[in-house]
Amino acid sequence: MTDNDPIRTTAEAAEAAAMPRARAVHSDPEAPQSAEQKPLPKALSRKPVDQKSPAEWAYERLILYIKNFEEQLDSEHEVAMGYAGSSTGALRIEGMGFFDPDLITFYGSDDAGTKTQLVQHVTQLNVMLRALPKIVPEQAARRIGFRLVDELESSEDT
Repeated sequence: MTDNDPIRTTAEAAEAAAMPRARAVHSDPEAPQSAEQKPLPKALSRKPVDQKSPAEWAYERLILYIKNFEEQLDSEHEVAMGYAGSSTGALRIEGMGFFDPDLITFYGSDDAGTKTQLVQHVTQLNVMLRALPKIVPEQAARRIGFRLVDELESSEDT
């Protein structure tokens, strides 16, 4: 502790330890805000980070990244994810879940429309979000990130 460190109560120290930290810097000062730069939804603060499994905490943060990515898409594109380190293609994200303590699952379809599911251990998690043209151009783009946030906000377990 230095002379410049503020003195904190036990409650303040516990709260600071339970709150997540995030930071992002972009080369373009006009770049849209990234997920790390936005305030956390209340649902993510209801339960301290140290009481969440690695799967639950990864799931919640991925929701923020997906929603933020979708906010930057035009009406002709939907979110998908590429497979890191693989030439398998992309999975159009149509659903996402977690299974405590350490698995994240992505549900969707590949470029050919084949039903696809990826089960990923949190220690191996690499997600590359991609913008793909809508499957049916005449229909509105499906925004899974917004649905995931709505579910997270309305969930009593969070």
